[in-house]
Amino acid sequence: MKSKKLMIVYIVMLIIVVAIMVINKNHKPVAIQDRDYPEIRKEGILHLETEYSQAGYYVSEDTIQGFHYELGQAIAKVSGLEVQIHLEMNLSKSFQHLNNNQCDIIARNIPITSELKENYLFTDPIVLNKQVLVQRKDSTGTILRNQLELAQKKLYVPEDSPALLRLKNLQQEIGDTIYIQENETYSSEQLIMMVANGDIDYAVCDHQIAETLKNQFPNIDTETDISFTQLQAWVIRKNSPALLDSLNSWIRQIKESGTFDKIYKSYYKQ
Repeated sequence: MKSKKLMIVYIVMLIIVVAIMVINKNHKPVAIQDRDYPEIRKEGILHLETEYSQAGYYVSEDTIQGFHYELGQAIAKVSGLEVQIHLEMNLSKSFQHLNNNQCDIIARNIPITSELKENYLFTDPIVLNKQVLVQRKDSTGTILRNQLELAQKKLYVPEDSPALLRLKNLQQEIGDTIYIQENETYSSEQLIMMVANGDIDYAVCDHQIAETLKNQFPNIDTETDISFTQLQAWVIRKNSPALLDSLNSWIRQIKESGTFDKIYKSYYKQ
């Protein structure tokens, strides 16, 4: 019975993802050259791109929810701008859209790394997070606790996951092969469901996302760290410094008012 219910969830979420891909293909915001805060203020619209997930944007019955969606709505209130949400599951495509001025912000939990900072600007940190291994408590064999035990294991991640760089570095550290399987269809949440259902053995995702699903899937284990704790933030173009200053000001206002904590606690455990 549980397997059938999870399969229904997979199918429903797959239909949603495919629909989003079709909608985004036909309804991309028009690119504007040299787009910074003055151009955004003149248009009156801030284009924010996120993924379809509990962390980003999702529809529950007749209500739109999502951590980054609600944070975007809070920014709309303090900035006086209309915040338009665009959905994209593929992170590489989101960076393309950002580079082409098709969106102004990538609103996802993106680790602040020196590599990305060479080409992009990060807002003040949004969340403190880390990458963890998701495995079943009732798996055949021993629960993996040491990163050395990942040798010769197949680990699933969403396509273009921020965890990829860490996993590739980890291969060098342990001196052995880790079979990294990128999935172009499913998000971290769906991969966690697949682990819980026994379809795959291991997935790597944000600790915060895994924690939100532990009550729903009590047979998953998320106690094995893959990375150190990381600061994660939103990303904007390198040539949008005025937008960065404005965004950081709005985020600080939202934090000082207590709105940020309220939104955060709605989606993440402390």
